[in-house]
Amino acid sequence: MKSENETSSADFILLGFLSRTNVHMISMAMILLAFIAALSGNALLVLLIQVASTLHTPMYFFLSQLAFMDICQTLIIVPKMLADFLTPGNPISLAGCGAQIFLVLTMGVSECLLLPVMSYDRYIAICNPLQYPILMSRNTCFLLSAGVWMAASGNALFHTVFTLSLPYCGSKEIDKFFCEIPALLKLSCSDTSRYETLVFLAGIVLLPIPSSIILASYACILSRVLRMKSTKGQQKALATCSSHLTVVVMFYGAGIFMYLRPSSYHSPEQDKIVSLFYTIVPPVLNPLIYSLRNRDVLHALRKWIGKCRHFQQD
Repeated sequence: MKSENETSSADFILLGFLSRTNVHMISMAMILLAFIAALSGNALLVLLIQVASTLHTPMYFFLSQLAFMDICQTLIIVPKMLADFLTPGNPISLAGCGAQIFLVLTMGVSECLLLPVMSYDRYIAICNPLQYPILMSRNTCFLLSAGVWMAASGNALFHTVFTLSLPYCGSKEIDKFFCEIPALLKLSCSDTSRYETLVFLAGIVLLPIPSSIILASYACILSRVLRMKSTKGQQKALATCSSHLTVVVMFYGAGIFMYLRPSSYHSPEQDKIVSLFYTIVPPVLNPLIYSLRNRDVLHALRKWIGKCRHFQQD
């Protein structure tokens, strides 16, 4: 029989990111603008990749996957976050919390695994261009994508089921703006030390190892680029690599800071800020850095806009 102080299955409350003050209203407005920018930028990117035949290449196939993940991530987190800000104290059921954990983990881990795949694609394209059509064939791309989604969803399902099976006692308040495993573990009235160790080990596999693969790939790419005779080509490649690495460092760095620190070093205020850097900021920056600065994407965008105008005139 459950103890009287154990919470029911529908009694969690997300405290949110900000309180209701004028200063925080401005911050929330900025988050709303970021939400709109992330949705519109990533949706436009997916649309362009689908309609433009010149973008039907492995690189843009993976970019469309990344854009889809970013769209899902923002839709999972921001609407509930805004609703809790406008109407504080909204409860979220244990099942709803579990659904949010599963979806956030699936999208987050998928991005952790997809970014190394994208860096490998760029490494093959630049360092082994003659073997690129063979190594990155259509079937290979689909297999890599399927592997990313299967691994991410399997990992998310395991952690979600385990987290939902824990007993929760006392406080019902989750001091976050979305349901996340570390925050829920603090509310459990059972010993979670072994599971926290498992989460730490999973974090090592999903964060430092993929980021090391990305850094190694870009190191090889930069080494190849620096041997190029064209100064303009070098500058363009260096600018592209530096912008890509900025997002990679931000995304993996925030994830490492959140999941690979001892629990005694966590504070709610700090965790909320860090969470922004791997849930909301990357979906805003990824379309700008990975694609909308790309000449092929801009050409496809102009062509698509021209077709739309021609259709309206007819």
